[in-house]
Amino acid sequence: MNNQQVIEFLTEGVRKLRIAVIGDVMLDRYAYGEVRRISPEAPVPVNRGKRLASVLGGAGNVAANLAGLGVNVFVGGVTGEDDHRRVLESKLQEAGIDFSGMYPSPHRSTITKLRVIGARQQMLRLDFEEPGDLDEDEKERLLTWLRKRLDEGLDGIVLSDYAKGVCSDEFCQRVITQAHLAGVSVLVDPKGADWKKYSGCDFITPNVKEMCEAAGRVVPNVTDALVDLAAAARDRFHIRNVVVTRSEKGVTLIGASETITKAATAQEVFDVSGAGDTVAAVLLAAVAGRLTLADALELSNKAAGIVVSKVGTYPVHREELLKEVLSDSNREERDYRPMTREEVVRLAHTWQAAGDTVVFTNGCFDLLHSGHVTYLEQAAQLGDHLIIGVNTDASVRRLKGATRPLNHETDRARVLAALGCVDAVVLFGEDTPADLIRDIRPDILVKGGDYRPEEVAGREYAGEVRILPFKEGYSTTGLIQKIVDLVKEGKL
Repeated sequence: MNNQQVIEFLTEGVRKLRIAVIGDVMLDRYAYGEVRRISPEAPVPVNRGKRLASVLGGAGNVAANLAGLGVNVFVGGVTGEDDHRRVLESKLQEAGIDFSGMYPSPHRSTITKLRVIGARQQMLRLDFEEPGDLDEDEKERLLTWLRKRLDEGLDGIVLSDYAKGVCSDEFCQRVITQAHLAGVSVLVDPKGADWKKYSGCDFITPNVKEMCEAAGRVVPNVTDALVDLAAAARDRFHIRNVVVTRSEKGVTLIGASETITKAATAQEVFDVSGAGDTVAAVLLAAVAGRLTLADALELSNKAAGIVVSKVGTYPVHREELLKEVLSDSNREERDYRPMTREEVVRLAHTWQAAGDTVVFTNGCFDLLHSGHVTYLEQAAQLGDHLIIGVNTDASVRRLKGATRPLNHETDRARVLAALGCVDAVVLFGEDTPADLIRDIRPDILVKGGDYRPEEVAGREYAGEVRILPFKEGYSTTGLIQKIVDLVKEGKL
């Protein structure tokens, strides 16, 4: 995966995207309680209610995943005129999702699944719904809304089908046609065995069971067998890419010219519900953000790995996905070299965007010794990432005199970058690191010695200043003097 391109997409590009989600928007509700007795009225457990939680479900979960990434999201569908609609509106509003395309109808119920949980187990599920195809008025209102969104500019459309009525045959085809006339890609999260209504879409994301249903033939979760089924369906329904989500075996994309498989990333799986929604959301966003298909697939797979490690319906968040990508950007890719100021500033801001704490310190580090290492290890423990600013040779000469430094600036930087506690090293040529600190804006600025915080250069550009004591008995000047004395005594 091109980590730098993906990082730039997650930190900057994703916020510029505009994606519409159309389909069966639902409300998932959870009533949590405890069970201690059986009802005297009937042989059923009594659940003493403790807490009621609500999250977006169905097409709403796809929208929530996109919003969690930072995408500008527009959702379209139909609901009832009921209390569940009001809860749904509040959840959409909290997520920053535009729900101007969610039309209420007096003849429908807002699709709601209420799960009763007792002793950490689901005891009962109540479904509130009035499924049925859109009537002509609902259909035209949604298509008019979509045309307006397309005129204003969209980067992609998700059709999220849960077989509740929004994604009827004619409606799906009209959405795909309108989108393609505007040059916009359509991804379908399918339901059911008949894919004719999805003909011509750009991406379709079935799981293994759905892929087998559409093909009318059951095959094991084996790559070759699934590729054959998907390729036949791709050609039959004129779909550009079939993306099969395969649980613990990851995900496989079958396109016209390439087949790509990415292994699952989750270390521990608690709940696979909603993982397909996450794959659909992240995949379309990544493709719309002009990542390669391989990178888009790997990113969506990483997102699914995050989601299945949570309990219940859970939308992925940009910060946690960014952390996953950053964890893959290992130190070897930088070849232990000093980074440019532009590189280190961008990296620091990326870490901060992922919610991490950036620590900065600086120095000459001419002869690296145990005191330096102890100090740097202590500094690194204050946050998640340690950046070191190293004085250039010219800067050291101005500070220490014409005989210093003993080691060239790139050699000093290279040795520091190889330390396990150090995440990045950058050179600076000014007498103080104030300008560099201004650009990086670290969360914590660390200085060693007997400084007072108000004396530290660049302190106004940092979140806070920490003073750490140097290790007694260690100094570069002391080492140099020891060498000089040994030479004078003829021992060297």
